[in-house]
Amino acid sequence: MLAEPLLEWYGREARDLPWRRTRDPYAILVSEVMLQQTQVARVVQRYLAWLERWPTVAALAVAPVADVLAEWVGLGYNRRALRLREACAVVARDGWPDDLRGLPGIGPYTAAAVGAFAFGRDELPVDTNVRRVLERTGWSPAHTPPEVGQAMMELGAIVCRAREAACDACPVAGLCPSAGVVEVAPRGRAGDGVRRERFEDSNRWVRGRVVEALAAGTELPEGIELQRLERAIEGLVRDGLVQRGAEGLRLPV
Repeated sequence: MLAEPLLEWYGREARDLPWRRTRDPYAILVSEVMLQQTQVARVVQRYLAWLERWPTVAALAVAPVADVLAEWVGLGYNRRALRLREACAVVARDGWPDDLRGLPGIGPYTAAAVGAFAFGRDELPVDTNVRRVLERTGWSPAHTPPEVGQAMMELGAIVCRAREAACDACPVAGLCPSAGVVEVAPRGRAGDGVRRERFEDSNRWVRGRVVEALAAGTELPEGIELQRLERAIEGLVRDGLVQRGAEGLRLPV
């Protein structure tokens, strides 16, 4: 029931995103990995630059690890870049498996997204946006062709949002039991007694600065407490993102 008005709306309102113009499984895999916990606006240009540099699975599979990590700087969670390269090495050697979850770093959501958007499978990739739409509408679609999954993602991203549910602009509001009564969780406010860590105070931020400095061939970042810096470096070495040798630190070759 919801599919028809949803797809009609999607046809009019869908954002023109480059990964929606292809069914190349490699290009779609790159987009899905980049989009994990990273805003769309930050990904578009990085995605295009990545595909220009490594346009195929085979090209990325043999790319130097240091180059891959350097190209990933700023996207966060650098291990994703290594797993992406490892997955491409498997595909370059063996081809695309029927069960994409067998590839390094590919979980149920990413496997479903590539399966649907690249291979046309009747699978619903359930990310945060899709889960929210399903919960609020109570919809349990029996069949989910790729365009339905894309439309649900778009609805959750720009209309049925977590903190700003625009029910008056929703194409399925007339069929949604939550329309007009969605309870939106309040944002944390200063003075509410809850201390929230700044991103700049996190270990993830320090790790990112170390990888960025090594990729650029510059000195390690200054102004960071030595203990924090060493903890981040130890974690990067343990995760295979940085190598420590007689000449100091470097990205893997």
